[in-house]
Amino acid sequence: MCVLMRVERSVRTRRGPNILDAGAVQLAALLIAGVVIPGAVTAALLRWSVVTEPQFQTSALSAAVAIAAGFVLIRKVIAYPGAGVFGVLLPSFGTAFGVMTAVLLGLRADYSGVFLSVSALSVLAGAFILFLLRERSSRAHFYVVPHGRIDALFEADGVDWSVMDCPEIPADRHAVIVADLRHNHDDAWERMLAEAAIRGHAVYHTKQVSESLTGRVAIEHLSENSFGSLLPDLAYRRIKRVIEVAAALVLMPILAMPVAAIALAIRLDSAGPAFFVQERVGHRGRVFRMFKFRTMRPREAVRGTAAARDDAVTLTEDARITRVGRTLRRLRLDELPQVLNVLRGEMSFIGPRPEAVALSHWYETEIPFYRYRHIVRPGITGWAQVRQGHVAGLSEVDLKLNFDFYYIKNYSLWLDVLIALRTVPTMLSGFGAK
Repeated sequence: MCVLMRVERSVRTRRGPNILDAGAVQLAALLIAGVVIPGAVTAALLRWSVVTEPQFQTSALSAAVAIAAGFVLIRKVIAYPGAGVFGVLLPSFGTAFGVMTAVLLGLRADYSGVFLSVSALSVLAGAFILFLLRERSSRAHFYVVPHGRIDALFEADGVDWSVMDCPEIPADRHAVIVADLRHNHDDAWERMLAEAAIRGHAVYHTKQVSESLTGRVAIEHLSENSFGSLLPDLAYRRIKRVIEVAAALVLMPILAMPVAAIALAIRLDSAGPAFFVQERVGHRGRVFRMFKFRTMRPREAVRGTAAARDDAVTLTEDARITRVGRTLRRLRLDELPQVLNVLRGEMSFIGPRPEAVALSHWYETEIPFYRYRHIVRPGITGWAQVRQGHVAGLSEVDLKLNFDFYYIKNYSLWLDVLIALRTVPTMLSGFGAK
């Protein structure tokens, strides 16, 4: 009889079929919460005959579309590690209802603000209860083959592992097996893995599972993205660029007044210019001039590679940061001028953060594959920023690079959407700011 050694953490993964995991069941429950219940509440508050009026029907249809859009968005983004379904509920449904309300206003449609307000609140409450029940009813194990490179698996927080002692398929009919598929297993273990796959058990490579749990990719071979190519999705890169140019053109006049107000506050707070311009390394290793609000006191230019490198590093509670600058850095508002860099094609809204030239050259000499992060345009915010925050030391930069590689490997619209959704709470909380 096989003995299983359990290595316990606290993350939940799914055990077998769960009716709460079915997309159709979830969407139906949300439509009931966001359309049927608000309809009854609105009819009770006003009058029952209101359900036959065009105003009510337009509102009900709009709410249903917003709920479906928000639901699809949530289902897409929670596939990524660390997404946290409860952290994206409000941004997802809030965005969906906000866009739908803007469309109704633009079309001058007759709708009920009471209905849409009750619908938004009701669907948020319903979604919270639905996903809470789903989380509580979805507990499972990963069964690990104890050979090869498996130590990295146990670095992931909150996972319940069962390390197998002999090559027998676990009795659990929903068992998910994890193995280092690059390891030269003996014949008995190879046969067990093949038989498990034939019987319908999921068999995953350790690296695949580790990446999905941590949101990090440690590059061992350069051709490690979803397409087996050194280049990320070229089609999406073109589409993303068109969207970003349009968004930058829309944002620039909107941000004109806030930018002017912040610039004035900086000038009144300390001597020196309102804006800070620094050379950074960007797409394809090209150097460009990045714009920021100045958050530190002006200092004399330094000479020498080591001095320039040290000067570019921001330390915790750095004495050079001004009073206004500390607030701007905590809320990430010092990055607003980079919309101009986006418009000029030097940056994206989302991507790996660009480093100062001195730091980038240092990292390239110390960290393998560091230069590969320049395969995509750097961003104002990114996967590492919402998962890790500001870094300074080489060990932290190495970890940050793993987040950057995960972003490049999984370069897609939905990962960008998730990062955008997580950027808002990151700004409000000041997570990772220095």
